[in-house]
Amino acid sequence: MTKTASLIGNKNKFLILGCGYSGSFFAKTIRKFGCTVLTSSRSVSKNPNSFLFNSETGKVPDKEIFDGVTHILSCIPPDKNGNDPVLESLQSKLQNLSLEWVGYLSTTGVYGNTGGGWVSEIDQPNPYQKRSRHRLNCEKKWIESSLPVQIFRLPGIYGPGRSTFEAIKNQKIRVILKKAQVFSRIHVADITHAIIYLLQNKDSLKFHQIINIADDEPSSQIEVIQYSYDLMGLKMPNPILFEDAKKEMSPIAQSFWMENRRVSNKLLCETLGYELIYKNYKLGLKNCFLNS
Repeated sequence: MTKTASLIGNKNKFLILGCGYSGSFFAKTIRKFGCTVLTSSRSVSKNPNSFLFNSETGKVPDKEIFDGVTHILSCIPPDKNGNDPVLESLQSKLQNLSLEWVGYLSTTGVYGNTGGGWVSEIDQPNPYQKRSRHRLNCEKKWIESSLPVQIFRLPGIYGPGRSTFEAIKNQKIRVILKKAQVFSRIHVADITHAIIYLLQNKDSLKFHQIINIADDEPSSQIEVIQYSYDLMGLKMPNPILFEDAKKEMSPIAQSFWMENRRVSNKLLCETLGYELIYKNYKLGLKNCFLNS
């Protein structure tokens, strides 16, 4: 698919709500297109491009922050009651803006457990975890908001500074073997560049409200850890069987292993024509290793 001329530039103003790992990467990249980009912070920051937004304490952005905003990306998870903090605090404000696009980062956890089977956007969500049910609730609220929203369902996110290498270096790695268990994952650069690709080609692509962003090769956790040790030139410790390891796991850690699915990216990559930068964990981890 040939890319059209960029529709992103200095006429656009982005607000990034929830500027954690993925949000920060997106903000840094989209600025290179000449856009104005402001990012939210839960406490006062000296960064001139940062603004205060903390729904828990009722701190909402000043009115002038919204002047001229064309695009919004929300990376903020549900609150403890399962509601979306952005919509709870800012929905009427957002509905009064002339927004071209709103993006919401969700999770592939909404699909639940498929026993290793593939899931795509046409599959009915069947969330197993409470946090995933909360996510699905937030997705529905965004869809019902009448804002021009696009929802991105993401699997495990990794990238420079946030990969297996950090866990190995900090000696927090646990090598766990669970037969036939796979996980899908995505490099943070592909989250950002997939969204930018869709924005650049907005006029020529059919609009899809929900899109998975995942790489081509779901794989076991142990393969990823083994490859990381190989890149570092170290010997991987002997694996622990999941049944033995789970006795010492927190409920959150256990829940991570209770679901097994493969996330399809066919809509994004085949139908819409996005080319992944890091098609599998080996390419992605090489990038992390060189930048670690």
